[in-house]
Amino acid sequence: MNLRPLQDRIIVKRVEEATMTAGGLYIPETAKEKPQQGEVVAVGNGKRGEDGKVYPIDLKVGDKVLFGKYAGSEVKLEGEDYLIMREDDILGVIEK
Repeated sequence: MNLRPLQDRIIVKRVEEATMTAGGLYIPETAKEKPQQGEVVAVGNGKRGEDGKVYPIDLKVGDKVLFGKYAGSEVKLEGEDYLIMREDDILGVIEK
């Protein structure tokens, strides 16, 4: 990827949801909601405090995260859809 986020911003790629239910029913595109889970693709350096120090971000590339329904700004890079959001928009990290 040729994009580096600044400060406390991160770039997330949404995780695709299944198009079929457990019972085998097909879910059309118009009825699907956008997933609220994604994978961190790039991370900025961290947030600069009022004292001038840079506080690093708790996330790393490859983390699976959960974010709010309307969080971030959608961008399209190299034919792929991504979200650029602040670290504060992340609700949690999904651990295995």
